[in-house]
Amino acid sequence: MIDDGSTDGTERMLREEFPQVSYYYQQNLGVSAARNLGIQQVGGDWLAFLDSDDEWLPEKLANQKAKLEANPEHWICHTEENWVRNGTQVRVPKKYVKTGGWIFTDCLPLCAISPSTVLIHRSVFTDVGLFDTQLPTCEDYDLWLRITANYPVLLVEQPQINKHGGHEDQLSMAFWGMDRFRINALQKIIEEGQLSERNRQAAASMLVKKATTYLNGATKRGKVEEANYYRQLIKRYAIDAI
Repeated sequence: MIDDGSTDGTERMLREEFPQVSYYYQQNLGVSAARNLGIQQVGGDWLAFLDSDDEWLPEKLANQKAKLEANPEHWICHTEENWVRNGTQVRVPKKYVKTGGWIFTDCLPLCAISPSTVLIHRSVFTDVGLFDTQLPTCEDYDLWLRITANYPVLLVEQPQINKHGGHEDQLSMAFWGMDRFRINALQKIIEEGQLSERNRQAAASMLVKKATTYLNGATKRGKVEEANYYRQLIKRYAIDAI
């Protein structure tokens, strides 16, 4: 377990009630640094994540293991999920329905993979890098872009986690204008120059779309400096989006 600077007695509780759990503490550095510490400390080849507001169903890992064993050329597997909001299960919006295969373009509009559903081989992180600690949010969006540009993804179509939401301390509720961080991630992966031509055009097109929306909002709110920045960004990438 990674403790990102908690002050609620988590370490004492774990030592007393779950002594078999490996516990690592760090000063509050954010979710990316916490996940990266876990990746670096764990000893096995296959890694899985469980965020504090999610819940694995009992057969999650077994079902993913079976899927991976049947498809040994794959190095990452994710699953469908149940959504629970304020204690009640709700229908998952269509745009969040999971897909498998070469899903880079599916990952462009929004975060198409939930960290708590993933089972992934360590070598993937060696290849594409860890979570970007410079992003305060949308760090998973950034990572899935890098991964899905290079690896096909397996999907277990039956939900294997309960994804809890609706509470005020979620990161998605802590930041306004989250698409600005997705724009940063898109710009970064395009500039790295490793995308196929098809994926580069798709990424540039999505960047222009998101930046245009953000530009319109900045203009309405009289944020001249921000509007000028996104106007120049659109101009720079519009030719790549053709």
